[in-house]
Amino acid sequence: MPEEGRLGPWARRSWTMLLRLGQQLLPPALLGLTVAAIYCFFYCGLCKQPQERSETHIAELQLNITGSWTGPTLHWEAGPALGRSFIHGPGLEKGQLLIHLEGIYRLHVQVTLANCSSTCSTKQHGVTLAVGICSPTAHSVSLLRRNFQQDCTVALQRLTRLARGDVLCANLSLPLRPSLNADETFFSVQWVYP
Repeated sequence: MPEEGRLGPWARRSWTMLLRLGQQLLPPALLGLTVAAIYCFFYCGLCKQPQERSETHIAELQLNITGSWTGPTLHWEAGPALGRSFIHGPGLEKGQLLIHLEGIYRLHVQVTLANCSSTCSTKQHGVTLAVGICSPTAHSVSLLRRNFQQDCTVALQRLTRLARGDVLCANLSLPLRPSLNADETFFSVQWVYP
């Protein structure tokens, strides 16, 4: 009878067989796991950066003045019939830009005054272009503001976080009218980051 705590010859042989079998199977198993992990890492998408939204929210808007302009809020429009203007993602609400996707946006607005020349530069001193969130009123804030001073054109841009449902307004202080030329007066937004 074998002593307690000591393995018999059959147990030693079984243990030795398992060790030999493990030594023979372990390298191919590790190699297989390594190859599978590399495959999954590169081809199954585990290492890829999170996909950004497939649709890009972007708009290039033209000024829409029908009839007499009463100011100060500028109304915008977009569409293929208008030439280079377009809107993908955001919407228009009563001529104002409505944001549908929360994130960081690049805003760019340029306004040129109609019938402006260096000889009437004293008239521009009081004229200011301002862009802000006008609705909802809880988020109402000015984002961009600049005085025309002695220039006929003002261009403003910035990166800013916008929330879903924000409505952007561009206001031009009276008395001068903005140019209707799409190369001189436009408003664009581009979603750049969630």
